[in-house]
Amino acid sequence: MQTVLGAGGQIATELARELASAYSIELRLVSRNPRKVNETDSVAKADLLDAAQTTAAVAGSDVVYFTAGLPANTAAWEAQFPTMLRNALDAARHADAAFAYFDNTYMYPQDDRVQTEDTSFAPIGPKGRVRGEMASMVLEEMSRGDIPALIARAPEFYGPGRTQSFTNALILERLQAGKRPLVPVRDDARRTLIWTPDASRGLALLGNTPDAYGQTWHLPVAAEHPTYRRFVTAAAEAFGREPGYTVLPKWVLGAAAVVSPLVREMRELLPRYQHDNLFDSTKFATRFPDFAVTGHHDGLEIIARSR
Repeated sequence: MQTVLGAGGQIATELARELASAYSIELRLVSRNPRKVNETDSVAKADLLDAAQTTAAVAGSDVVYFTAGLPANTAAWEAQFPTMLRNALDAARHADAAFAYFDNTYMYPQDDRVQTEDTSFAPIGPKGRVRGEMASMVLEEMSRGDIPALIARAPEFYGPGRTQSFTNALILERLQAGKRPLVPVRDDARRTLIWTPDASRGLALLGNTPDAYGQTWHLPVAAEHPTYRRFVTAAAEAFGREPGYTVLPKWVLGAAAVVSPLVREMRELLPRYQHDNLFDSTKFATRFPDFAVTGHHDGLEIIARSR
């Protein structure tokens, strides 16, 4: 049996679909208010801040996926995320289960260097420090070797359904609503965006590949790294909208942070929008050459058709 912790989010939902369809795995979905994704799923209610509840929810698992998310709230991240992960790791160890940790890039340097699995952590804000601390916890688990563990890391999302990201919120959701897209900081820096179904399929593949454990993996991204100018133009075409957009300079975002919680939580990430953001997934592509990555035009067309 395999267990998904943090069920209900977009990554977890698509992960559950992939595990059921591609691997025919007995699946348990765990969250505070879990719901089945597949008819054959079992569900378990648990608060990952409670160690006993987490241990009970994981009992009997062969593989545990940590996909839990929290709202973009710095105080909640600092107070809750490390405890949730520690409880999950302890529960997996108690169950003698392998552990697959779904991670992001907040702890990476926010400059134009190419990001690989060997990139050193250099967080510049509290959310980045929290994610760096959490990734280090999993790396320590790998070093101990008590259970198999891996890190599957993704850059910024774009995707269907309830995908949560600044790109979805500022560009795709505004296009869907007939509003003018907003581009943070500059439109000529290159971006790496991962299609959320690809992230989930990649996570499922890693979790079911024994020799993937003990390593950090960058999840698969399309070969192109478009500027926001190109991405917004392609999105507008897919949605049948005018191709215009508004660039929000850094000083405007700083002023908007006074009244907008979304922008306030975005501030520590603004440097990543000033530079090319180049996330390299060559390691994954080399190990899994038959994995089909979704190109941006195809992803945008899928979103447009699902409206």
